[in-house]
Amino acid sequence: MVTKRDFGLRLNRTSPHERARLISYINLKLASLGLPYYSKDGTAFVQLASDMLESIRQKDRMLPRILPPADQRIQDFIDRFLADLGLAAVPRLPANTLVLDRYGMARELSLPPNGHKHISPTLTSYRVRNGVLHNPASDRRTTEGVFHIAEGGLPVPADKKAVPKLAFARLLEAALNPPPEMLELPYTAGEADKARTFVSVLLRPIVRPEVPGYCEERSMEVRFFAPGSLTANIDFVESIFGNSGDPFIPENDASIDPVHWTGTTGCIILATHLVNMTKKELGLPHWDQATERQRRDGMCWRDPTEKYNDGKAFKVCARDESGVILTIIADNYFGYSKKEIKSHISYSANLLGLVEEEHAGGALVFPSYNHGTRFVPDTNLKSRGHSMQDVYRLLQGRIEMRPEGYAVDLTFPSIIYLPEDAYISLEDQMAHWVNEGRPESLRVLPDHIYVHPTGYRVHMERHPVSGAWRLIGTTAEGLVCHKPCTVSGGGKSEIAKSIEDAIVYMPIIIADFERDMAQVREIIEKDYGNRFRDEAENHGKDARSVLSPKRSLGSVIKLLSPSPAYNDEYNQWLKSIPERIKSLVFLVKRFYRPDWGDDWQSHFSVDAVNGTTGNILKFEGRPVLGAYLRVGKNEH
Repeated sequence: MVTKRDFGLRLNRTSPHERARLISYINLKLASLGLPYYSKDGTAFVQLASDMLESIRQKDRMLPRILPPADQRIQDFIDRFLADLGLAAVPRLPANTLVLDRYGMARELSLPPNGHKHISPTLTSYRVRNGVLHNPASDRRTTEGVFHIAEGGLPVPADKKAVPKLAFARLLEAALNPPPEMLELPYTAGEADKARTFVSVLLRPIVRPEVPGYCEERSMEVRFFAPGSLTANIDFVESIFGNSGDPFIPENDASIDPVHWTGTTGCIILATHLVNMTKKELGLPHWDQATERQRRDGMCWRDPTEKYNDGKAFKVCARDESGVILTIIADNYFGYSKKEIKSHISYSANLLGLVEEEHAGGALVFPSYNHGTRFVPDTNLKSRGHSMQDVYRLLQGRIEMRPEGYAVDLTFPSIIYLPEDAYISLEDQMAHWVNEGRPESLRVLPDHIYVHPTGYRVHMERHPVSGAWRLIGTTAEGLVCHKPCTVSGGGKSEIAKSIEDAIVYMPIIIADFERDMAQVREIIEKDYGNRFRDEAENHGKDARSVLSPKRSLGSVIKLLSPSPAYNDEYNQWLKSIPERIKSLVFLVKRFYRPDWGDDWQSHFSVDAVNGTTGNILKFEGRPVLGAYLRVGKNEH
């Protein structure tokens, strides 16, 4: 499970038997690399296979340095990208990493098997009852000054920092040669001899999902490298993007299956120690020799002790049109690891074409409506013949029918299924219906959900300010809302946040009750059949009255809004109506019930204050609160 915060609890779903096998497997992998391993458990097979493991190690020493296919593609890119610098030695990817080829290895490696806590300068990990809790030292909530891009490949956007190629080469060299203590695996923290190594994982994030009958699924390949002390980051990213196994095995070589590969290879290297490097040692120019952009981006120095990026976290990447992208992350914040893989997916999508950049998606939305104090099925929803018998047939064995004609959910007793003719009123806080010719009723309670045979749900809810109870109805059929792709920082998460704190509630003020209500009545009783510019459309179905059940509130708003489809005389009349009067018309429409007939005005009133009419509008004796969305503010 991935939470909103990019660090936290990693759930443990392995049984004790599976965990014992995993520890034995990790020990075997470490021993095959000639590294210390956990000595208190899982050593039997290591001892049994000791001669074979020693033979493997000797053969590895005798063979030339061989990289897996994905790593070789990355190394070829590095050689090509840095070729024009004339370096004495081009940075080389580590050849003998501890390859995490099974999901769960990273989680096991992030703590000593018999320990419940491990602390390092960049991370604190805890073993808890249901998994492992990782707390990185930094919880970043900003990306300001973080994105750096090496010059020499694709153009560097103006809002990113352009890094001279020589500085990138030296950052890469330093990233691949971290301090020895950073390479220590938490797994062997309790041993006399500590295992020091890079860990790596092969990921295959999907760039284009399969559309049956139209296109095949395509994924890119990403190699993720981390010093042993930062193994928890791999635990995080493989929980999101999956583990694609051993990169040395031919079946995992993306190039062998080009139909399902985008042709793009990514590489991510964690190197938290890079924040301590100075600008001068990276080969950045002095201020006096720097270009205008280098000065703007901070890629120069005045003081030889100035740290790169002011000693703050950063990500620097190099990429070109060949389809290889390499990123160094100088931080242990889990979110950077996740978002960088998503950036690699965006890069792959752009090169592949016909794919949305970054991630699109959506939500299944179930609209809800405020029914005030009364819910009436025939008025509030379209039944299409649904009945209580249909509910019983569909949910037989999951609900309990009561003699009165309603049903109770057996799993969730707070869910009540009401007959198709049941209406709910908060005036007596009861639901009413007729069962076999007899009137029946049921007390309506808070925290209960009342379901109509259509699936429409009704529950009681307090107004956030007045505290008055109202009935809220929720549709049974959802609406799929598509969330289009955007770049990072485009506000995807903002659309999911409540705007409640931007809404101001206050009583609706009416200037002159009798005069204003007279104007409201004039609008409600007006004949709207001659408003269209096209004579053929006049006296048609849109001659419906304002309070007709066949006309929705949205239709009334449209009716009273100027439109090119309306004739000039009607549009001029609309402009003459004060906005406060229109609001009152909408309010009457909102509360109107067909059983009122023409007597709607008696349900609205104002108090008498000091012998004269007041100004706070009331509906059935309760003040009506208006909800106002606050947009911006005035300086004065």
